[in-house]
Amino acid sequence: MRTNKTIILAAALMASLALPATAQTKNGGISKDMLREIRQQQAPAASNKALFNALSANSIDNLARNYANQGAIDTHFSVETKAQSISNQKQSGRCWMFSGFNVLRSNFANRTDSLSVTFSQDYLFFWDQLEKANLFLQGVIDNANKPMDDIRVQYFFKNPINDGGTFTGVSDLVDKYGLVPSEVMPETFSSENTSRATSLIKSKLREFGLQLRDMVAKGKKAADIKSAKTKMLAEVYRMQTLVYGEPPTTFKYAFKNKDGRTVGQCKEYTPESFAKEILDGKKLNGSFIMVMNDPRHEYYKTYEVDLDRHTYDGTNWKYLNLPMKDIANLAIAALKDGKKMYSSYDVGKFLDSKRGYSDLNNFDYASLFNTTFGMDKAQRISTFDSGSTHAMTLTAVDLDAQGNPVKWKVENSWGPDWGQKGCLIMTNEWFNEFMFRLVIDKKYVPAETLKQFDQKPIMVTPEDPLFGLDD
Repeated sequence: MRTNKTIILAAALMASLALPATAQTKNGGISKDMLREIRQQQAPAASNKALFNALSANSIDNLARNYANQGAIDTHFSVETKAQSISNQKQSGRCWMFSGFNVLRSNFANRTDSLSVTFSQDYLFFWDQLEKANLFLQGVIDNANKPMDDIRVQYFFKNPINDGGTFTGVSDLVDKYGLVPSEVMPETFSSENTSRATSLIKSKLREFGLQLRDMVAKGKKAADIKSAKTKMLAEVYRMQTLVYGEPPTTFKYAFKNKDGRTVGQCKEYTPESFAKEILDGKKLNGSFIMVMNDPRHEYYKTYEVDLDRHTYDGTNWKYLNLPMKDIANLAIAALKDGKKMYSSYDVGKFLDSKRGYSDLNNFDYASLFNTTFGMDKAQRISTFDSGSTHAMTLTAVDLDAQGNPVKWKVENSWGPDWGQKGCLIMTNEWFNEFMFRLVIDKKYVPAETLKQFDQKPIMVTPEDPLFGLDD
């Protein structure tokens, strides 16, 4: 009996090996015939070998670099705001905060005739992380009756906290916790190199999230669940104090002018009273609108991203979708009045980082690979090929004789030695393709545009390709 079975199995095996190549793969797989056709479509071996030899020993960007576009960069701008010191976010994803702080300190300098101040990123980051921890824990509680593979439950557990954000984080956090000068709570190693501390806190939060889900499943009282969450946040707070320091409740400070000389008397502040003085007694929330260019969706409509906020009791990211020409006109109006603005971009596209210059003609990848890259802005967004990745502070524009923008300049947060003395110059063509968000003071926004912004927003999900956080 065993001999017969062996003979049958061997015969079956021989038969399978004798089948045509196409029968060895499921529909949609790469068959031998398909592979043969693919190879037949390749360029002559000598040509491919030459390109391979070049690419194997050099970076793609160096070989694709358009040397006809390597001349001196025109650094003149017809409309430019006052220069200020360049910050450095180092190994952290806090560009949204650095860009927002650049705007706040510029506004303060303009209002006070050049009083100089820098704000503690470490201070606001501490509260940002604690608030995001609470957002995660409360989100877990709110969705505890859903299965673990539910898209909302996965949304929270996938990334309990992160460095990234938008200007709404600056406005919500400053209005709630205030500001302190950088001298009062300076940066630490972990605030400038966030990955390890963030990873450990994430792990702890996920553990806490499972415990909260278990409490809900067992029917524990809401008061008991809230008490447990508070204890969990106390543990996160303790971990944060060890790597970021304890946030001050009071401090003494004297302002300095642009030359570094003390102006006025040293005063005692709380973070809240200091922010009040910086902002001239006003709140950030309600003072600005966020506009965005998303050619996939209808223009002149307001959209809101569900769950995209820094604090549980804060504001979702809400924006008015506008054509690029309208966004440019808003930006030009503010720049002409000396106002810097929070803005965000897909910064890595066609970026010459050594020169600090973004131009669609910097690199010719199509010629190098003998192909085309033909997607438009809407298609790039839809396919996750492009989207906002980095926030920078819009600081200048160069206009032609007809008042049309030719190029733009932003203050970056990669240190003063990067690019154009810490700044990035971008052509208007590049700006139109890879600029996405602008935060602008309402005083520069026409009444009709403000009315459009106040429409009931269309809700979109945080999984949308365009709504990653700036970092």
